[in-house]
Amino acid sequence: MKTLGYYNGKIDEIENMTIPMNDRVCFFGDGIYDATYCRNHIIYTLKEHIDRFFNSAKLLNMEVGMSKDELAALLTELVLKVDDNEQFVYWQLTRGTGTRNHIPDKTQKSNLWVLLRPVKVKDTYKKTNLITLEDTRFYHCNIKTLNLIVNVMASQKADEAGCHEVVFHRGERVTECAHSNVHIIKDGTFITPPTDNLILSGIARMNLIKFAGKLGIPVCERPFTCAELMNADEVIISSSGSFCIAANEVDGIAVGGKAPKILKLLQDAAVADYIEKTAVK
Repeated sequence: MKTLGYYNGKIDEIENMTIPMNDRVCFFGDGIYDATYCRNHIIYTLKEHIDRFFNSAKLLNMEVGMSKDELAALLTELVLKVDDNEQFVYWQLTRGTGTRNHIPDKTQKSNLWVLLRPVKVKDTYKKTNLITLEDTRFYHCNIKTLNLIVNVMASQKADEAGCHEVVFHRGERVTECAHSNVHIIKDGTFITPPTDNLILSGIARMNLIKFAGKLGIPVCERPFTCAELMNADEVIISSSGSFCIAANEVDGIAVGGKAPKILKLLQDAAVADYIEKTAVK
């Protein structure tokens, strides 16, 4: 198959799949999701993504309907059905199907979706341009929900400005990006916002912290300001498909470029980890 769609056990090419109109996702965006990439039909950091998926379900009081091991086995089986060995692996859970009602029916079983399509991870070494916007999202950003309209609006503005990503901030405090985490390097230290309810705990973020520790690079998990962002030695965004990409500009102003050796160490570590963990054995 060139692509794959899965809905509660039904499988077909994505464009052939249909869903019930009364799936709660259609009315309320009532669900969660997670995503990663695979190479050689091996899903990268699958355990970490499934752990986060189950945590999001718990925070929304949703029943996944299967164990972590069962979900991992299903995803591992499905990626083998797609011809291309490099894929974007996306799955989501919605809170059942039924008549539109703000109060969920506890008897409804959750609906599991999986979408697979050929995509390569982004070039870690290619710098990007960013813009900043006030963070007007809700206060549950630590849950990976399907309610992403503000992220979409922000991404549209970034695209119109010829940029790749948006850096959100609440007042002067930098939080995260529309679909990435954001970090800075200053005076040899890797600084990243804390994983409170204002940001999503990114798997790539977690990996960068781990790599920095192995490389002897000090790590500081604390809030930082827009002024610190603009004056940082390096500005970095990270996500499952953009492991460690440095910013060239923020709001049209040149940033970073002052700690290339530390940046390269982190980038090399991220790429090496992906290659190693998705290698055919």
